[in-house]
Amino acid sequence: MNDLAARLDALLPQTQCTKCGYTGCRPYAEAIARGEAGIDQCPPGGDAGVAKLAAVLGRAAVPLNPAFGAYRPPQVAVIDERRCIGCVKCIDACPVDAIVGAPRMMHTVIAAWCTGCELCIPPCPVDCIALAPVEQLPDPALSRERHAFRAFRLARDEAEEAARLEALE
Repeated sequence: MNDLAARLDALLPQTQCTKCGYTGCRPYAEAIARGEAGIDQCPPGGDAGVAKLAAVLGRAAVPLNPAFGAYRPPQVAVIDERRCIGCVKCIDACPVDAIVGAPRMMHTVIAAWCTGCELCIPPCPVDCIALAPVEQLPDPALSRERHAFRAFRLARDEAEEAARLEALE
């Protein structure tokens, strides 16, 4: 099953958008491999992505389930830097660390890393983030690597903070 999950994950667009109901593309692929999720839950992959998953699984392709959202062509986040207040909420929300900035300073998006997941938009208190169309998203391997590194970084930071607090006791 691990091999099947890896093959399915390789077919997903790696936007890490959570629209499928899972925390990222790999957990969604694992759920499909276990038979716990449908192959029609990835809006960024669209009907073409569903067809690829169906082919690997030897199933008939089905239309994208609209309950999970609609397919949209590739897009990336763009921050109106004049309106950005530097709250860092978008940075915390980005699953691939494609937004950089500092507290109370403007932020910007590294477009070459942005997957267009839209997760940065809801937490923005000043509505300064929009989506702009692009020809294509980053290489899925890069997005998978960025997502994995972010998870590693957050776990490391949490462990360091726990160790620091333990040392204070």
